[in-house]
Amino acid sequence: MEILEVFVLGVIQGIAEFLPISSSAHLIIFRDVFGIGASMPKNIELSFDIALHLGTLLAILVFFFKDFWNMVIKGLTKGVKDKDGKILWYLVAATIPAAIVGVLFEEKIENVIRSNYILIALALIVMGVIIYYVDKTCNQEKKIDDMGLWDAVLVGCSQVFALIPGFSRSGTTIAASRILKLERESAAKFSFFLSAPVVFGAVVLQLMKKGTIDLILTNFSTFLLGIITSFVIGIICIKYLLKYLKKHDFKVFMIYRIILAAIVLLWVAFV
Repeated sequence: MEILEVFVLGVIQGIAEFLPISSSAHLIIFRDVFGIGASMPKNIELSFDIALHLGTLLAILVFFFKDFWNMVIKGLTKGVKDKDGKILWYLVAATIPAAIVGVLFEEKIENVIRSNYILIALALIVMGVIIYYVDKTCNQEKKIDDMGLWDAVLVGCSQVFALIPGFSRSGTTIAASRILKLERESAAKFSFFLSAPVVFGAVVLQLMKKGTIDLILTNFSTFLLGIITSFVIGIICIKYLLKYLKKHDFKVFMIYRIILAAIVLLWVAFV
């Protein structure tokens, strides 16, 4: 695969992981529909995608380093009595549903859903409409500090839908947070926080698979470029998305998702 294609896929991951537009769907669509990275051997596609997710995980950890540091220190020393400490344990509780479903159904998702372009297109449309509708109809009353345990668990459960490419982890968790009346910026921040343990778990599971380490070492420069690109673009995207959401809603993302879904459906129908 050419260096330019690796770079483009890294940029796509860095943007789509944080915007509510589904990074997994974009990697599949740009590879299969637009042909960017289509020359990549099938046996390393998923590992490469996970590597790109590692880049955006590092972006989250770096951008929110102070927040995570406070969560861990306060969570381990003061527990739920501290406002930062309770968020740590809320993240643990919220991660469990998606982790269980991901482990149980990972193979089916990988072998069936990732190649179902109609389902991916429909997921893009449905979640685009949902996130715009709930954002417009739900009040902005809570910040992250105001969340309760069940709020966190419900948001965590919404991640289960994000296992289907097209729904989007950030899209489903932000929509669930807005239904629970979190303000837009807080909904986005909690979504970013929540993605860290899920992506970390996916990276670890992939590394534990037979042959993954050999694939990485054999294609080291490709993986490294993808990780660095998604990391840098991810940090930029986090910064400007949080600013954007202070004054804007999710209408532009809904429109984009519908247009992309229409392109995919036309491709399925005529190619």
